[in-house]
Amino acid sequence: MSINVLDGKQFAEMVMKGANHLSSNAKFVDSLNVFPVPDGDTGTNMNLSMTSGAKEVKNNVQEHIGKVGLALSKGLLMGARGNSGVILSQLFRGFSKAIEQKAEINSKEFAAALQSGVETAYKAVMKPVEGTILTVAKDSARRAVQVAKNEDNLIALMEEVLKEAKASLNRTPDLLPVLKEVGVVDSGGQGLVFVYEGFLSELKGEALPDSPTSFPKMEDLVSAEHHKNVHSFMNTEDIEFGYCTEFMVRFESEKLLKNPFSEEGFRQDLSKYGDSLLVIADEELVKVHIHSEQPGECLSYGQQYGSLINMKIENMRQQHSNLVDGIETKLVSENESKPKQLTEYGIVTVSMGSGIADLFRSIGAHEVIEGGQTMNPSTEDIVKAIQEVNAKKVIILPNNKNIIMAAQQAAEVSDQEVIVIPSKTVPQGMSALLAFNPSANLEQNKENMSAALQQVKTGQVTFAVRDTSIDGLEIEKDDFMGIAEGKIIVKNKDKVQLAKDLLAKMIDADTEILTILKGEDASEEDVENLVRFIEEEYDEVEIELHNGEQPLYAFIFAIE
Repeated sequence: MSINVLDGKQFAEMVMKGANHLSSNAKFVDSLNVFPVPDGDTGTNMNLSMTSGAKEVKNNVQEHIGKVGLALSKGLLMGARGNSGVILSQLFRGFSKAIEQKAEINSKEFAAALQSGVETAYKAVMKPVEGTILTVAKDSARRAVQVAKNEDNLIALMEEVLKEAKASLNRTPDLLPVLKEVGVVDSGGQGLVFVYEGFLSELKGEALPDSPTSFPKMEDLVSAEHHKNVHSFMNTEDIEFGYCTEFMVRFESEKLLKNPFSEEGFRQDLSKYGDSLLVIADEELVKVHIHSEQPGECLSYGQQYGSLINMKIENMRQQHSNLVDGIETKLVSENESKPKQLTEYGIVTVSMGSGIADLFRSIGAHEVIEGGQTMNPSTEDIVKAIQEVNAKKVIILPNNKNIIMAAQQAAEVSDQEVIVIPSKTVPQGMSALLAFNPSANLEQNKENMSAALQQVKTGQVTFAVRDTSIDGLEIEKDDFMGIAEGKIIVKNKDKVQLAKDLLAKMIDADTEILTILKGEDASEEDVENLVRFIEEEYDEVEIELHNGEQPLYAFIFAIE
């Protein structure tokens, strides 16, 4: 079989298959994660990054490969998380830049695009380290350029690219001593190999391998002993820069007049705040990833050039400690318990729906109490959660107006230093949590997180349990109701049409991001219908979709 020319539709299928293969093996990639910090999230971050790129591609499938490449680049940039996720986005940003004017490409152009991606990724990293995803990408791209000189068949070329990527991956322990010490290959490099396996599988029309094909063996990497070895080789206190900080700055012309932006100068200025620095900029925004002890100062510096969006700060010491503690607990008797380590901050939040609970945990919550509308947790429930986090300072996000008083009572009777941020909805709680700064004091966090409540609008789609009349609306039992900021403003028998009507009243010219939390009562068809409507009517609005699995509310919207 031979493929000598690649168009946009074929490339889109390659991207989606590569993303699916990486997603299926994300936990395996997590298990390899020891560099730069053993926080066990490389696979998760690469998966979220690639999935974002694939989603954008899926929405822009067409014959012109350059336009598909631009969609991939945009999706990856907006969704990039973590060191390896950001580097992955840059590999395909350079790749896409090289082909953006081409309707289709041949083997030589494909190889040149891979090489362009490597060059772009190396420029984005302040201090490139060999033995990582960068090396695997560089070695495989170099091989592609060599092979393409005499090979027109893209399948044969991709076979050589994958072969060299695996060989390079297996050499990473020789380049990065910490990998050899622990007995693993580089996690980011392994993630890239999974993507390339997906590419080749699609080109050949064959099924994907069921398990990793490069060492170490899967069975050796899923044991508790392995995880103990991987994550315990470093002491938590030895992590020099403890906060993984990611944010974007959307440029504002007024600020740029005072502070003209230079990507290189921006990168140099930020480098004094930490390591693992990656800076990516285009004409509209700059994206930053840095490991720092002063995340607040990084954010303040970025604000000189525009408004902050998509902020995320993770305590890597706590991530590492949790991993080690969890591993050690599994290795001792099931009847023994290991007390949690006392931490500086603990965050307790209330959530309805397992998907929303997982989302809160992913952005920094330490304890999530099940509750919400019709199932309010008691003061005692909240006090137990405060005790469970075992922190000097605790922040509570009630996420429902009926829970705020119980949260305040829990704060009053607690022996710990506790504050309540009066979030009335899940979107408000998410916005406040994203504004949390672990390097700030409690009063500063209270001020910043409370202010963040005003930065998001909440929309909810639910149903009426009886006939009623509210604000001039005659509502019948089982009608769907659209609630904006706590007020019922629309009704309809059809929940998807109701959701469209609600969004039409809430989205305005200032709206940039719409987060959709899908509830138990919404089907995949409902979601696809709604997303299609938003993309057609509000093409400038970025959509983030999560399966919240919440009861009562078919959809919850966060509008920023």
